[in-house]
Amino acid sequence: MFSQNPDRYYKVALFDKIGFQRRQCNLCGKHFWTLIDRQSCPDHENYGFIGRPPTTKRLDYVNAWKETEKFFSKNGHEIVRRYPVVCRWRDDLYFTIASIVDFQRVMNNQVVFELPANPLVVPQMCLRFNDIENVGLSGRHYTGFCMIGQTCNADAPGGYWKDRCIELDYGMLTQGLGIKPEEITFVEDVWMGAGAFGYSLEYFVRGLELGNAVFTEFEGDENNYRVMKNKIIDMGAGLERFSWVTMGTPTSYDCCFGPVVEKMLDMTGTDRDSEFLSRYFGAVASKLETTEGNVRELKAILAREMGLSYDQLAKMVAPHEAVYTVADHVRTLLFAISDGALPSNVGGGYNLRVILRRALSILERLNWQGVKLEDVADMQIDYLRQMYPELEEHRQDVRTILGLESGRYSGSRERMNGIVSSLKAKKSGELAVSDLIRLYESDGITPDYLVEQGVIPSVPSTFYTKLAELHTSVAGGGAEKAKPVRGLEGLPATELLYYKDESIREFDAKVLKIVDNKFVVLDRTAFYPRGGGQEPDTGEISGAKVVEVTKQADIVVHRIEDGGKLQEGQAVKGIVNGRRRDMVTKHHTATHVINSSARNNLGSWVWQNSAFKEENYGRLDITHHSALSKEEVQKIEQTANIAVRKNLPVDIKFYDRGDAEQKYSFRIYQGGVVPSSNVRIVNIDNWDIEACGGTHVRRTGEIGMIKIVKSERIQDGVVRLEFVAGEAAVNYMQNQDAQLSTIAQALGSSREKVLESFAKAMDDAESAKKKLRIMLRTVAETMARSVSENAKNLGGGDVKLYSVYDEELDEDYHIAVGEKAIEFDPSLVYVALVAKGAGMRVIVFAGEKARKCAKAGGIAKQVSAKLGGSGGGDDRFGQGGGRLKEKINEALLSAEEMIAAAAAKKAS
Repeated sequence: MFSQNPDRYYKVALFDKIGFQRRQCNLCGKHFWTLIDRQSCPDHENYGFIGRPPTTKRLDYVNAWKETEKFFSKNGHEIVRRYPVVCRWRDDLYFTIASIVDFQRVMNNQVVFELPANPLVVPQMCLRFNDIENVGLSGRHYTGFCMIGQTCNADAPGGYWKDRCIELDYGMLTQGLGIKPEEITFVEDVWMGAGAFGYSLEYFVRGLELGNAVFTEFEGDENNYRVMKNKIIDMGAGLERFSWVTMGTPTSYDCCFGPVVEKMLDMTGTDRDSEFLSRYFGAVASKLETTEGNVRELKAILAREMGLSYDQLAKMVAPHEAVYTVADHVRTLLFAISDGALPSNVGGGYNLRVILRRALSILERLNWQGVKLEDVADMQIDYLRQMYPELEEHRQDVRTILGLESGRYSGSRERMNGIVSSLKAKKSGELAVSDLIRLYESDGITPDYLVEQGVIPSVPSTFYTKLAELHTSVAGGGAEKAKPVRGLEGLPATELLYYKDESIREFDAKVLKIVDNKFVVLDRTAFYPRGGGQEPDTGEISGAKVVEVTKQADIVVHRIEDGGKLQEGQAVKGIVNGRRRDMVTKHHTATHVINSSARNNLGSWVWQNSAFKEENYGRLDITHHSALSKEEVQKIEQTANIAVRKNLPVDIKFYDRGDAEQKYSFRIYQGGVVPSSNVRIVNIDNWDIEACGGTHVRRTGEIGMIKIVKSERIQDGVVRLEFVAGEAAVNYMQNQDAQLSTIAQALGSSREKVLESFAKAMDDAESAKKKLRIMLRTVAETMARSVSENAKNLGGGDVKLYSVYDEELDEDYHIAVGEKAIEFDPSLVYVALVAKGAGMRVIVFAGEKARKCAKAGGIAKQVSAKLGGSGGGDDRFGQGGGRLKEKINEALLSAEEMIAAAAAKKAS
């Protein structure tokens, strides 16, 4: 749509100044701008820089960034530190996938741009998992890469538009990288984004796309659009490509991982044949598009051209592909873990575990036992800290997580070997990609491992892409929201008194709207609505009981009982339940305190996953790799109570969202995305700083006490902490104290010696059990004879049944007697229903002769079903249970009928 008017959209001052001419590609029809006479666009050009770089400078990864930073800084750009790769500010993304995402915020279902400086440049690490199969093999694919983001609001102070943008980008290439002007080609393109779009100029050098300058001018779509109020320049360039084009190495990995590749080659004893590798990887990187990105197909073509078999070529390049793949995957994990993500089986952590286990499987397949992922991460930090000094702070955390995940993978080997043996035994033919995905998802078995074990010949080219697609992008969803109240259109925003003064418990207001005689909207309110995991206030409005409070956009809705008491336009008095508010408030502030305590004690990967705060209870779900030990829970609790005793001030202020992010970092988004440009920051004296809309105490001392009552791992990577605070904590401790006194009294002990007395009671009980077992062995033989003598003959002497319901003797007795009885009388079936609490245990034994027509497990199953429960077992012994005591006689009769029928059938 834009190429029809190139002078309006694509022609820039530089083109006239330098003499760039517009051409149309004779192969695909694209339009491009060039200084030399060429007929086709760079999309059809093989890489011509490998082995002969077109630059006057040789810049490795870090130095390529330093050169870029120097150029743009000199030309008036603010150099902004990278944003986290974990995209906490967007609830529709797990990871930062492009530099422009740093500055996009979603408000009212629209993407808005918020820039911390204008213009700016950022070295943004981005994570993408859509080309995992080609990473390490193609010479240019990555799961994690640096996108140099040159971003500008054209209509704000300091802004510029396309003329200046292309002038700068051209200057970066010619001055910063030392590329001759005639080597540069600009290609016309269109960029469509989320609710906004524009035209763009991609720039190429010897077939390699280095960057793409997008001029985001319109909002809407191509059929219905308007010019944006603030036009945005979004130029994204690959730092890996900047370095590669200046170095001309066979792969971009060789120059972008710095010394990491060299060290790994030394560690693994991998041969270096630079001429062969240059030929092979240069051809792969340059010709990959000819096979539509299929590296395996291209490898087969190159093998024939080199006079080798596919297997010979694959074996020769496999060690280098492995080094490149592991280097990439570890670098991605390094940034993700440093920014608070954990490998897991859910959400974005799923893709992290995929590449982690892929790397481990590769090391295992090549028998590189001396290569540890955490050591590779250390090498990456040593190199990259010049660009990203924050990585050093997380060195130990990254080692901890990678070591833990590596151990888990090794620990699963025995189970994996068993599954592989079963697959080999079945010889069920070639496994489909869906089968491989199921094996990975259910058992953690990577296809690389199956290749190593000889189950499949190679990893299917689509496996990792399809696997990643199952767990990509959308991070939102959450719990189902309540249906909105209709009929509120046109009402003004509710004045929120709880933000002006949290101590307000009584207030005067006016009724603006009543819906369905139960939903009330006031012009102002001190009732806090449900939100952010905090339960709502209750109370009354002029005698009408308030049972629920919610917020729809800027309007607070009160659900009441006795709606007939209120009328629209009426002046009313609201009274908030003060005791409930105070208790909920203490639990909310306690949530913040515990969250920071957990992070300080466990590691920087701890983030709030979700939270719930109500009157008598609080719940905090945190991101953590393992279930917590008793000692870890105690440390978290102790540290939290230290913060309470310090009586730290709780400061609450509103900030512009961008200012809050820059001042406090993205740690503020513990409770999720804030859908407003005005952010309320709760700062507990720098102990914990979060964006939060809830109610809080003025100082931590008001909480009184925090007691963690339960900890459990609720899903992979998430641990739940349940706690009580303030009055609820006191009540909990008093209840515990009362229970302790009751136990002490029952043991005939003092509270101070209750543990000692309990241990003695347990020893006495165990001793009594031992004596009882001895007695049972003595009595069982005698009782077994009696059982046989009193059994009912059901099958002409072939089968006998002894059945009993017992409220006095326990199951241990009946197991001992039943076992002896069938030894003494092989034709016997022994059925005992044993009273236990509110239900019954079912015990069934079948003698060797009786088993020919009656199976103990089947009998136990049927009898238990009659009792409303379930059961089962083998031919000799069955057990089960149920709770329907009124069905005892029916259950025993059903056993007799079942055995009699089986005996009669056998006799006939």
